[in-house]
Amino acid sequence: MKVFFGASLVAALGLATLVAAQTEGLNNSSKRFTDPAQVGIDDMDDPAQIRRTWDAAIVMVPDGPGRSKQTSLADLDAAYGEGQRRFPTAIYMHGCAGLWSGSLLRMKFLADNGFLVIGPASMARTVYARSCDAATHESGMFRPTLSMRQLDAGYAIETAKGLPFVDADNMLLIGLSEGGVIAATFKPLSDSQRVAARVVEGWTCKAGWYEYAGLNAPEDEPVLSLVGAKDPWYRNEWNVGHCGEFMDGRTDSKSVVYESGQLAARHELLEFRAVQEETMAFLRQHIDLPLSVRQVQQLLTDLGYDPGPVDGAWGAKTLAALNALRAAHGLPEVGALDESSLELLAQLRKG
Repeated sequence: MKVFFGASLVAALGLATLVAAQTEGLNNSSKRFTDPAQVGIDDMDDPAQIRRTWDAAIVMVPDGPGRSKQTSLADLDAAYGEGQRRFPTAIYMHGCAGLWSGSLLRMKFLADNGFLVIGPASMARTVYARSCDAATHESGMFRPTLSMRQLDAGYAIETAKGLPFVDADNMLLIGLSEGGVIAATFKPLSDSQRVAARVVEGWTCKAGWYEYAGLNAPEDEPVLSLVGAKDPWYRNEWNVGHCGEFMDGRTDSKSVVYESGQLAARHELLEFRAVQEETMAFLRQHIDLPLSVRQVQQLLTDLGYDPGPVDGAWGAKTLAALNALRAAHGLPEVGALDESSLELLAQLRKG
């Protein structure tokens, strides 16, 4: 079953309407593209062009148990500019079609699970050639796009690490399709561009162009790749396969190929609960994330407090169990799962 990250269909449609308004000019349906012949090398690495992708980024942040909200870096600075809280942070790279409702759904999924998510908008560059046609599955329409977007990713990682509310030691680089190519091939130019883990969705790491192929992550940066065996974008002899073919020696990395069922022929995979669970299991191994609602419920159960079903849904019974635990430790009641409760639970979990 297709799952819209815990949101109802109405909420998902609301997100789609919201992102359509916010991303005018930032996707294939609304961007005025530059003639490829008019894109010069100086345009590709122009600092002002790169900065535009950061300034136009969509930002989402956790907002309570299993919830998140869209915000801005300015608002986060106002709330946490003195270092009151540092978030594990994901840099989300959109696909070749730009920012769309699926981008926001993926960002929401990550933010619901504890990440501050920053999604640079590569199409905010004023000089930008079209790189694909999603309707016909034609890609590679402008080969230098990869180099341009790698610069966007590096700038986003490095700039995010300088923010007082970002946990620089717990950063994720993740992308779908062309964004997955970025996540796979981005090579950090310095330690300030390193991340703790990467997720590659909807890409095989196989390509006819050498710079698009393989994995450029340092061997100690674990990579999770997710791809359908019959992905309609990859039916040529030069791009059929999976990223696991490039993971020799990468003991912490994992390639997941969906061979059967509805996932086998899908390009977008993170809209399915099984893939979400696979992804979060991997990320919790390599990134220090806050406890999920399900983990909180299980821990309360183990400690002798009844939160109701261990189902990942926050409700009155889970809150009552949490407040009973807090009372036993001399703490006042709360109306939601707050930082002090998470700290208490983390301490008890460690024993």
